[in-house]
Amino acid sequence: MSTEKNLPKQTGNTGSLQSLFAGVRTELGNRILGQQHLVDRLVIALLSDGHLLVEGAPGLAKTRAIKSLAELIDSQFHRVQFTPDLLPSDLTGTDVYQPQQGTFQFQKGPLFHNIILADEINRAPAKVQSALLEAMAERQITIGRTTHGLPELFMVMATQNPIEQEGTYPLPEAQLDRFLMHTQIGYPAIEVESRIMELARSEALQQLDRDLSGKNPGTACIGASQIHEARTEILNLYLSGSMQEYIVQLVLASRNPGGYDETLGKWIDYGASPRGSIGLERVARAHAWLSGRDFVSPDDVQAMVHDVLRHRIILSFSAEAEGISTDRVIDRLLELVPVP
Repeated sequence: MSTEKNLPKQTGNTGSLQSLFAGVRTELGNRILGQQHLVDRLVIALLSDGHLLVEGAPGLAKTRAIKSLAELIDSQFHRVQFTPDLLPSDLTGTDVYQPQQGTFQFQKGPLFHNIILADEINRAPAKVQSALLEAMAERQITIGRTTHGLPELFMVMATQNPIEQEGTYPLPEAQLDRFLMHTQIGYPAIEVESRIMELARSEALQQLDRDLSGKNPGTACIGASQIHEARTEILNLYLSGSMQEYIVQLVLASRNPGGYDETLGKWIDYGASPRGSIGLERVARAHAWLSGRDFVSPDDVQAMVHDVLRHRIILSFSAEAEGISTDRVIDRLLELVPVP
């Protein structure tokens, strides 16, 4: 694998910004033991200005992860538990009549916070899901004839429980496409379990001490301006023409798999949309930036491609009948598409 020659060097305080976000990733890793993959994807989603769908069993620190991220940056956090009786106005807010003035006044809903946790998103009906996903795509909410803009820093992490499927409303593929990444997490390693117990006990004791003293510890925050500056640097990161072509070819191969392999053609019904190539380029840039490099390599693309394409490739009935997973299909795409 060859690296690019004569790469343009970044200037300014790039190193300090990278160190700052590396510190955020380290701190999250100290709080969320055994889920480094989730930690990395959270930071990359923040830097890529995208939204994250996380699938995993209960109790795997999904809520804790996004809440901890919100604590480490200058932001407002809100958690919404999705249930079958939830209404769109429970997310967006609604006009409330003020009898004293004889007018309606808009009361903002939870979506007007910076960091949103949509817990068990597939438990709410389609109208509620659509209200959330419209806000994710348009960064605004329309109530009646008035459009309300959402905060400039706006990120949604939605969770799905893969165990219980009764009473759920699975997201349509077109709505899944609004998420930048779909990350799957599992149980932590055995050797991490004891450390998790020790951490929980230590935090419980610290909370008791804070309750007695009435003091809340300060948290070092990253401001919105620093996040904006980091995103600008990432978008200006060097990406060669060959690397851009590699990303495009991976996405095109998902749409025309039969041209690469007959068996692969039988596994895929629909490939990734242009959002797939846009998202893959964006997160590959963020992955390279967090790794301390000033250019994107094939390793960055290959590290992120599963999370970006996992929810965008629709498998055929025969693939599901054979027990073929989307990750296996993506692995095959990586084998077939030439690496620059």
